[in-house]
Amino acid sequence: MSTEVVMPRMGETVDEGTVNVWHKAQGDQVTEGEPLLEIGTDKVDSDIPAPATGVLAEVRVAVEETVPVGTVLAVIQ
Repeated sequence: MSTEVVMPRMGETVDEGTVNVWHKAQGDQVTEGEPLLEIGTDKVDSDIPAPATGVLAEVRVAVEETVPVGTVLAVIQ
């Protein structure tokens, strides 16, 4: 079973975010709750925790790429 990591809404008026850094690389083991990546918006930078335990099977958004809320950033299997 796979779990999608999606761009969260970081505030009522924030519609997009930029991936500042990935703390894990594709193929790495991740544990639910550990920091997976850092997202930046015009208001705040924030670490996003892994929503599940498994392997970071796919990274879909590169560092410095800006995407809308709800975009799938990665897949954990």
